[in-house]
Amino acid sequence: MSETKILLSERDIPRQWYNIAADLDTPLKPPLHPGTKQPVGPDDLAPLFPMALIEQEVSTQRWIDIPEEIIDIYRLWRPTPLYRARRLEQALDTPAKIYYKYEGVSPAGSHKPNTAVVQAYYNKQEGVKRLATETGAGQWGSALSLACKLFGLECTVYMVKISYQQKPYRRSLMQVWGAEVIPSPSPRTQAGRAILEQDPDSPGSLGIAISEAVEDAASRDDTKYSLGSVLNHVLLHQTIIGLEAKKQLELAGDYPDVVIGAHGGGSNFAGLAFPFLADKAAGKEVRAVAVEPTASPSLTRGHAAYDFGDTAGMTPLLYMYTLGHQFVPPGIHAGGLRYHGAAPLVAHLYEQGVIEAKAVPQRAVFEAAVQFARTEGLLPAPESAHAVRAAIDEALLAKEEGKERTILFGLSGHGHFDLAAYDAYLAGELEDFELPQEAIDAALAHLPKAD
Repeated sequence: MSETKILLSERDIPRQWYNIAADLDTPLKPPLHPGTKQPVGPDDLAPLFPMALIEQEVSTQRWIDIPEEIIDIYRLWRPTPLYRARRLEQALDTPAKIYYKYEGVSPAGSHKPNTAVVQAYYNKQEGVKRLATETGAGQWGSALSLACKLFGLECTVYMVKISYQQKPYRRSLMQVWGAEVIPSPSPRTQAGRAILEQDPDSPGSLGIAISEAVEDAASRDDTKYSLGSVLNHVLLHQTIIGLEAKKQLELAGDYPDVVIGAHGGGSNFAGLAFPFLADKAAGKEVRAVAVEPTASPSLTRGHAAYDFGDTAGMTPLLYMYTLGHQFVPPGIHAGGLRYHGAAPLVAHLYEQGVIEAKAVPQRAVFEAAVQFARTEGLLPAPESAHAVRAAIDEALLAKEEGKERTILFGLSGHGHFDLAAYDAYLAGELEDFELPQEAIDAALAHLPKAD
């Protein structure tokens, strides 16, 4: 088969999400209440989330039906294409076959709408009028802005200040879709004011922006909180990516030896990899590699422990690999990966040795992104480029070993709003950030006691 694009019809959109919780050898450790340190119940989460999402969060049912209204919206961009990267293979002179699943065809240009429209739908069903959220690079914020507009909800986005400054056009996109966008830390919330008192020039972080959005939602009866990664229900919705990719590879008569995804909070990696890990649980050989920045290496250098999902300590305590909730990563251009923790499901699989992780430096990531753009034509988002780097490394290893292998990676979004980052790379101005161990130790010293 010599196709470059492997396409499915709208009839082939999966009708169910895959819930990996059903296939875990040991169950996840439960989230704990930040005050009592006892396992949280549905009532504890109700001020933040609609009940339908809380039910999905704790479900161990393997398959969860996708509502027909969601399928109708998914048709705007799904199924997304699977590409065979033939030109990249030729440039690398590798015996490996490289495939990539491209999520940049969504209206927001990334994988994030896959869960944003679902969260907006369930909130609308329960009579919620407004959603508050955080965003790093703006991918999640723009996806939720679109979703809220589709369902007639108001949307307030707390955008990490460094990204607010670096990516003004992502901000414009959110405003086109009707959202209010606030640079974080902001004087609007107690959490934001506390950070600004300590550091008036704080670049912000996802952890800080989450604190602000959670505080906003908890203080208003008409508002719920919406999260773009980390939690089980978010990872669940993203599995539509890997489910489609499995069907597409079947059409191509192929199956991956390795599945690669960029990793920040975990939803992009999980969305592609989890459906293949279902096969691994059934005995099939497949590797899954989560790729993170050396500047924010939660899996490769973090500590497995209970920690807050936010900086101010307002969220439930989650058992995850963490750099510490007070960790503020350097201002790298992959803003969507600047998060201190890993999703509990991803952390659990890493701790069990089911998946692998690797950290890559910023300049090598952009080198790979430019090589990819010059061969395949598509310009990757800096976050997605972490997966490109790892895929190229795997292909070069195959060449070195003289072994064929099939590589699948997730190209989770396009880089059209990230051209300032590419400018900096081409001008030789990008730095690599290798976190000093002291910085990690200092943040880990503030881990909450959860015993």
